Amino acid sequence: MRKHFIFIALAALLLAVKAQALPAPSSLDARERRAIAPRATPTPRVVQTRTAVAPQGPRPSTIVVIDAGHGGHDRGGIAGQRVDEKTMNLDVAQRLKAVLQSYGYRVVMTRDSDVFIPLGTRVAIANSYRDAIFVCVHFNATPRRAASGIETYFYSSQSLPLASAIHYYVAGGAPSANRGVRRRGFYVLRNTRIPSVLVECGFLTNPTEASYALSPAYRQKLALEIAHGVQNRDSVSRIPGATRVVSSSASSELEPETVPLQPFIDQTHYRDPDLSRSKRKRGSKSSSKSTSSKHKKSSSSDSDSGSSKKSKSKKKKSSSASTED
Repeated sequence: MRKHFIFIALAALLLAVKAQALPAPSSLDARERRAIAPRATPTPRVVQTRTAVAPQGPRPSTIVVIDAGHGGHDRGGIAGQRVDEKTMNLDVAQRLKAVLQSYGYRVVMTRDSDVFIPLGTRVAIANSYRDAIFVCVHFNATPRRAASGIETYFYSSQSLPLASAIHYYVAGGAPSANRGVRRRGFYVLRNTRIPSVLVECGFLTNPTEASYALSPAYRQKLALEIAHGVQNRDSVSRIPGATRVVSSSASSELEPETVPLQPFIDQTHYRDPDLSRSKRKRGSKSSSKSTSSKHKKSSSSDSDSGSSKKSKSKKKKSSSASTED
């Protein structure tokens, strides 16, 4: 009995020692709570990053005022001409508008349908925009059927780079002859305050060039080439050079290149042979010296200014169509 009691006492002592070695029940509960409790999601660190933006080329800020020559009752060209100049002018101008708009330009049309717009109104439209250029689209005509080729006209010195660029591409991309850049005081060129050019896209009185103009593909080609000139007008070098022979502008994408400054013929005092001939018929041999001097002044190009109504009416006749010189 005594041994049994001692054994129980030793067992109780061992249990007491083990109980002291274990952590307190409260500690166990806390550990268990920490083990089963959901862990808090760490707060993400805010890092400021720049959003990547796809590079986009600078949008052209220049406004292009396109002037389709003639229109309405003003058919353009000369009497007996089979292909209407006003129709060809408008078609090329509308195609040019579409091409330039696809490049990001803002385009203003002096006329977008078969209507007559006075020259003064066309000039006023162009001058109403400060950061703009003025492109006049025409086709040429003359009684001599063999006359052919591309001409580009300008008047002010600020317009020469634009004329050089447009002529470089149009004359280089067309199968017609290159008649060069010419300085001449047409009303729309002389009275605009912005860079202005007038492009003669070929002779509609020439059977071959008239057949070219009747092709929609060719008119689209002309529009593309003019647009290339507008796009690359700031790339004109100050060293005169020859017009290229082969054009690489069949696609709508432009390839920047250095455009040579084109030599030009100064025709500011040019006299139209046909107009001078008709005036000589009107004049009489018994006319006074003052009357003959008035005829000489009025027979010059529309760049020469006149104060009389008679000279103004003659200027309008001379500016209605470009004739071969």
